[in-house]
Amino acid sequence: MATQTVYSSSASVHNCAHDPGRITGIRVAMKIVLDFVRAAKGRDLTPQFWHGAEHLEKEAALESAVEELELLREQLDNENLALRDEVDRVSMFEETVGTSPALQAVLSRAGKVAATDSTVLITGETGTGKELVARAIHRQSDRVSCPFVGVNCAAVPRDLIASELFGHEKGAFTGATQQRLGRFELAKGGTIFLDEVGELPVETQIALLRVLQEQEFERVGGNHRIRADVRVIAATNRDLQAAIRTESFRSDLFYRLNVFPIEMPSLRERREDIPLLVEYFIDRFARKAGKYFKNVEKRTLRVLQSYPWPGNIRELQNVIERSVILCDSGILSIDESWLPLPIPATESSRHTELPRRLEAQEKNMIEEALKASRGRVFGPTGAAAKLSIPRSTLESKIKALNIDKDRFRTLSEI
Repeated sequence: MATQTVYSSSASVHNCAHDPGRITGIRVAMKIVLDFVRAAKGRDLTPQFWHGAEHLEKEAALESAVEELELLREQLDNENLALRDEVDRVSMFEETVGTSPALQAVLSRAGKVAATDSTVLITGETGTGKELVARAIHRQSDRVSCPFVGVNCAAVPRDLIASELFGHEKGAFTGATQQRLGRFELAKGGTIFLDEVGELPVETQIALLRVLQEQEFERVGGNHRIRADVRVIAATNRDLQAAIRTESFRSDLFYRLNVFPIEMPSLRERREDIPLLVEYFIDRFARKAGKYFKNVEKRTLRVLQSYPWPGNIRELQNVIERSVILCDSGILSIDESWLPLPIPATESSRHTELPRRLEAQEKNMIEEALKASRGRVFGPTGAAAKLSIPRSTLESKIKALNIDKDRFRTLSEI
């Protein structure tokens, strides 16, 4: 029903714009208005233009022209909205294809939280469609008429992320030649989507925490408080609990973001949706390539359903696109060499064993340095100087590795 409305709206505007009589009327209206504007600029207007019976016809023509142009503007706005709705509908379809319980559970949770202003944290592996769910929540919310602004926190340099989010004042830093609005201001009244939020620097995490707690922020280099009328949806593929333990992510920020968690299922957890997704991607890419496929080779379908898909739907999409380009017959098939073999169990254990051995070695080195410095961390004879690393770095490692530095002071006293 919604799709029919979109096409109906677009068709209506299209027909109006191509009606010869309507076009002539619009041109006449534009000429009348432009003549009036030129006369106004040249101050060539006389009181008689607005007074006197002989000029009533011109006045009526001007008012009619303005109404005609206003109607055209409104129709163009409607067409723009209709086209944007259609783009949104198409972009959402990729990740909502499927009938698996795992996917339906996510869509149900997204629909329930959309009606609120609660902060949402979307987690899951890369390629599972976290941003598309965020957009779906925005479109079903009361903020739908306001902007949806996305920021990839991992793609912005660390020294620029604060300016990107909160803006900056002129002269705030080298290169700040003018005032710049941040993403929070651009999203006013709408939704801001913080993708890869786990990559934010600690100092920026503090500023974001203030926004969530007090609903206000300051531009970089400014001291004026700006109200943040915006809904925050964050996403990450990192284990934020593990990041909290290593002190690379603030626990208080995590609890502020994790008001309403949504975990995206991997493609491995919704294998029953793979045939539907394959069918959709074939149709999409075949139409672009001007090809037609009757069906999918049975062996190919078995391979696609048994493969673990570490890259999730994004990886599946790329494989199907490549197949459509290369296949010349009406039966779609894939080359199994495109799908990398899973890591053998023995090799996988080696991958996990190496970090453990390095961690144990690092812990041993730090403990030896603390023993030699009698438990002192800083100073010319401290452990940080012996290891040639900053004191703050050593303190963080001591805490992360659960080293009791006080016991080395006790040992020196025995």
